[in-house]
Amino acid sequence: MRRNLSIIIVILMVGMLGVIVSGISFGEPVDHPMDRYFIENSQLESGANNVVTAVLFDYRGFDTLGEAAVLFTAALGTMLVFRRRREE
Repeated sequence: MRRNLSIIIVILMVGMLGVIVSGISFGEPVDHPMDRYFIENSQLESGANNVVTAVLFDYRGFDTLGEAAVLFTAALGTMLVFRRRREE
């Protein structure tokens, strides 16, 4: 019974994710003044040669740390839902 409930919850979560993703529109990138700022100043301000690395770890470091914590929590939750219990 408990396993069936876990499977139903996972199916519902995947379904909700599908509904959310279907509402996202993809298109041509928009040129923004901040793009030019990061490209021109990221190496001077952060010392990183790669603009993406500078943005992820210097400009948005705490946000990236929060995203890593969310991914860890999701992986831990998935492991707890699908773990096998010892028969006593």
